Amino acid sequence: MSTASSEGEGEGEGKDKGEGAGAGRASGRRPLVRRLLLGAGATLVAAAGALIAVGCFLGLYVRPTSDDWCAAWKSRDLGVLGITSDFYTTQNGRITNAFLSGIVYGDGLAGVKILPTVIAVTFTVGLVLLGREFLRLLGARPGVVTVMALTACSLAVQALVYYAGTRSYQVLLWAPATISHTIPSVIGVWAILLAVWTVRRSRAPARAAGFAAAFVIAFALGTLSEPFALVSGLLTVCVGLLALPRSGLARTWRTFTWCVLWCAGLLCGLIVLYTSPGARWRRAQQPDRESMLSAGELADAFQDWLRMWDAVTGQWAYLGAVAVGVLLGLGAGLRTPAIAAWRRHRSVSRPMLAAVLLLPVPVVVLGSFAVVLGLRSGYGPTGWTYARTWTNYLVPMELALCGYGALLGERAGRSLARRRNPPAVVSAAVTAAGALALAALAALVPNVQQLTTATVTRAVAWDAQNARMRSAAAQGATDLGYRPLHIGSLAEPFFTSDYERDWVAGCLSKWYGIDRIHRL
Repeated sequence: MSTASSEGEGEGEGKDKGEGAGAGRASGRRPLVRRLLLGAGATLVAAAGALIAVGCFLGLYVRPTSDDWCAAWKSRDLGVLGITSDFYTTQNGRITNAFLSGIVYGDGLAGVKILPTVIAVTFTVGLVLLGREFLRLLGARPGVVTVMALTACSLAVQALVYYAGTRSYQVLLWAPATISHTIPSVIGVWAILLAVWTVRRSRAPARAAGFAAAFVIAFALGTLSEPFALVSGLLTVCVGLLALPRSGLARTWRTFTWCVLWCAGLLCGLIVLYTSPGARWRRAQQPDRESMLSAGELADAFQDWLRMWDAVTGQWAYLGAVAVGVLLGLGAGLRTPAIAAWRRHRSVSRPMLAAVLLLPVPVVVLGSFAVVLGLRSGYGPTGWTYARTWTNYLVPMELALCGYGALLGERAGRSLARRRNPPAVVSAAVTAAGALALAALAALVPNVQQLTTATVTRAVAWDAQNARMRSAAAQGATDLGYRPLHIGSLAEPFFTSDYERDWVAGCLSKWYGIDRIHRL
């Protein structure tokens, strides 16, 4: 026994020495990979941050157009509660949308000028915190590399959402669209963080507060944006079904309860919106057509859905989210020698894990189709071209692409951490992923340049015209000349030959306190 024991100890020592030598050689290369990751992350933070900073700066040059005129004069003359009541009774029933509009326009143009910055900052912080929870799921330990990569992911995803589409001005700078379609995504990210916090609470009062907040927030979102409510509801239903304790993914009913309350809040909000006098009035303005669920409407919606996705897939820059996710995963994998946390649950079957990993696919596909159906219902056959609404499913799509990239990178990073001689291909992968992400951001520069030129040029012309019109109105003029200043594919006065139906001109006149305007 003693001899066998001695031999076993000798073999263990030899193995430890061999592993130590291998670990030493591996550690000699790991600093190089970490430096590459840190450099790539810092470069992407600077590049994406610069693009977003430009958008925030352009907020200072935002001037009213289209729906701005109506929201501005109503907020000024009616107040926050007044515009909320007006939306509910005469416009569209979106009471939360009206409430936020009253806050944004409550102090003239100050709110619309700082809104892009508020969105960018809150979105960045929320995405970084959400990414940290994702890394905890993978079992990764925090570090400088992962924090830099998380920040790069957050900023890069935002840059792609803001500038990769066809309506950059509407997605980031035009307050009515950002309130309806960009802010809901920001709220959604923070709601997920609230859900994580609620499920982890050990005290019943804290969980009860989290559950109550989920219902209230969801109700508000239901009266803020119908497209986001549809996509969010679809995602929550899928998560709730997967979170049933019998699936093995969750050990309690907390996650399922949170999902039920969230869906209940969304449903109640949509019911309040749909049954409002304003929504009934809006539906009455639409010509009679087939039911949205009829075979003909579904076929036409499917064709619109294909056209929409043809436009989205034609923008290769969206793949930058995968590339920056790979960098995040590589950084996490280097610090995660153990198996990912969710893989430790042996009670979870492989089909269930596959369902979890593939969950974003049906959510984005079906959610985007639901958005198209809603657009056809509200705007007719050309509704699918309202690209500002695409944000409601593009944000989940970009986050999913980033997450898939992170999973691939984490797997490669763990493989690197376990081997004695880290392959040079990992360093090459870091360089390639960083280059692809940087190229995707570079592809956005022309759009940002055009957006900058158009926004600043219009602001200068608008200020000169505004000064002239205010001066004339102060002198008692009741009919002023106005030259349309178009931007972002939005309506300006005289978009129709029938002045009585020109709602933009009517709102502009009320803003200046005059009777009517005529074209210059």
